[in-house]
Amino acid sequence: MEETYLDSLDPEKLIQCPYDKNHQIRACRFPYHLIKCRKNHPDVANKLATCPFNARHQVPRAEISHHISSCDDKSCIEQDVVNQTKNLGQETLAESTWQCPPCDEDWDKDLWEQTSTPFVWGTANYCGKNSPASNIVMEHKSNLASGMRVPKSLPYVLPWKNNGNAQ
Repeated sequence: MEETYLDSLDPEKLIQCPYDKNHQIRACRFPYHLIKCRKNHPDVANKLATCPFNARHQVPRAEISHHISSCDDKSCIEQDVVNQTKNLGQETLAESTWQCPPCDEDWDKDLWEQTSTPFVWGTANYCGKNSPASNIVMEHKSNLASGMRVPKSLPYVLPWKNNGNAQ
């Protein structure tokens, strides 16, 4: 049994195509070939059924129940199912003791405390009257290299989109 199993794992082993008996395909390419050949031979594909344990097994429809009961891949899958059910029984799911930390934020209160003056870039009124920052003189710092300046206004028409008219 083990020698047959190792044989089936050899990627260079030639396998006969169930759709065209003249096709001998390497095991590593067999799944791709099956899809392609199934499309090319719909008449043969209608007469074959796919094994639920291994899609590489294409069996005549009349023999599929016998194949399912004797398929070698069935035992592998059944063993996996048995192992999974054993592992589920052994694992005890601990309930989480995590609790959400209390929230000290009150967004509604913060909204009422904000000034009614909107933020406008480049103006000096960006601190509210009751804000502690209003007593601090804020300097305008520029990170631009010397000789460069920030534009006074933003362009509404981009120079490269004005249909070639230079300003």
